[in-house]
Amino acid sequence: MQDAIVIIPTYNEIENIEAIIKAVFTQDKAFDVLIVDDNSPDFTGDKVKALQRDYPNRLFLESRNKKAGLGTAYIHGFKWSLKKGYDYIFEMDADFSHNPKDLIRLYEACHVKNADVSIGSRYVKGVNVVNWPLGRVILSYGASIYVRLITGMRIQDTTAGFVCYRRSVLEALNLDEIKFVGYAFQIEMKFKAYLKQFKIVEIPVIFTDRTKGQSKLSSGIISEAIFGVITMKFKSLFKK
Repeated sequence: MQDAIVIIPTYNEIENIEAIIKAVFTQDKAFDVLIVDDNSPDFTGDKVKALQRDYPNRLFLESRNKKAGLGTAYIHGFKWSLKKGYDYIFEMDADFSHNPKDLIRLYEACHVKNADVSIGSRYVKGVNVVNWPLGRVILSYGASIYVRLITGMRIQDTTAGFVCYRRSVLEALNLDEIKFVGYAFQIEMKFKAYLKQFKIVEIPVIFTDRTKGQSKLSSGIISEAIFGVITMKFKSLFKK
């Protein structure tokens, strides 16, 4: 068992799953991988089971009965990883929008430079996004500005989904109280860590839009983020 594990939630990622797993395992630093699959109709979970024969005790699969949202998939993975004793727990997408080569940089920010949370940030040094239409860039960048204004967090990429957490952070948060299930989940996790005054750093990365498979972004997810941030901030004022 390694000291770090990469959690990758999947739903219909058969076109990417083998390549992303192999890419993580070829890094100079050893990482374990946990796939949390939501009963993908394209048999992503079955492909992971087949690959487990090649990576015994390094590749793990948690299969859920149905598609239940990004946030609940990560919470499931966090709890599993804490129970297994990992010290550094990562979030990463399956579609190569997050470059596996950057895992080591996020790890070193926490392990060597003593950050509690390290974020693979698209916006800490300009806008580092490849293959996104202008409208989506504006939406994403504008969302991060909006979140900073509402929450007071000094994080440039508040919606980033490429993150390393020390286990102490996840242990300090009540994971059962995390409410959001879409991309607002990423904001909520950072906000809860920020309120507890953990050291959060941003590592500049280049985000490349997927070339295979379909995006899971929807209007409902966007609405959750817009209105949920206000509710989240409002509730935090009464917990001080």
